[in-house]
Amino acid sequence: MRFVINCFIFLSFFSVFSQSVPDFEAVDSLYREDQFYFGVTYNILQKRPLGITQNKFSPSFSIGFLRDMPINKTRNRAFAVGLGYSLNSYNQNILISDNNGTPVYNSIQDGTLFDTNKLSLHSIDLPIEYRWRTSVPNTHKFWRIYTGFKLSYMFYTQSKYEDSQTSYLVTGNPDINKFQYGTYLSVGYNTVNFNIYYGLNPIFKSAEINGRAIEMNSLNFGFMFYIL
Repeated sequence: MRFVINCFIFLSFFSVFSQSVPDFEAVDSLYREDQFYFGVTYNILQKRPLGITQNKFSPSFSIGFLRDMPINKTRNRAFAVGLGYSLNSYNQNILISDNNGTPVYNSIQDGTLFDTNKLSLHSIDLPIEYRWRTSVPNTHKFWRIYTGFKLSYMFYTQSKYEDSQTSYLVTGNPDINKFQYGTYLSVGYNTVNFNIYYGLNPIFKSAEINGRAIEMNSLNFGFMFYIL
């Protein structure tokens, strides 16, 4: 009799335990595509003043997180809002020097030998996007088209020039727009996606070179990587 009672207790305990173990293979019908992102793009300066050119490679790096908010039952349409960081570098021939705290702009003449002439912009980014995708609950591999608007705050700016005899370092340039914004599009499959961004306002808010306003904006294109 004791053996029967012990068997009953064991089977009851096993039944309760088995019911409490989660089903790790269950499909989550309320999934979200919350994602970390990492971008590598190439910067092209648009609306350059006469005589201003780019040289070398001008890269951009970005990293951040996007919160997914589905808006339909199948969850293949969504909005997303995120927070990130970007570093944009521009190698070009605008020499920025400093005259008693006031930035001065000149063009570097053809044939001039120099080691470095780079403008670097560090920003905090707020992307807001609309998402279309072919996602389903049981896989992370799908086609996507994400398009949106990005607002960026330039919290640190630096221009650096060096040649064999001279060097200039200008930080916190007041002529650079603190707030910059633009539209972007990401298209691709799974982790790797083609990305393009177009700046809607100029990089400089009040700067002139050779008597002409510097109204350049940025066009970036490259790759965006999404990681769940």
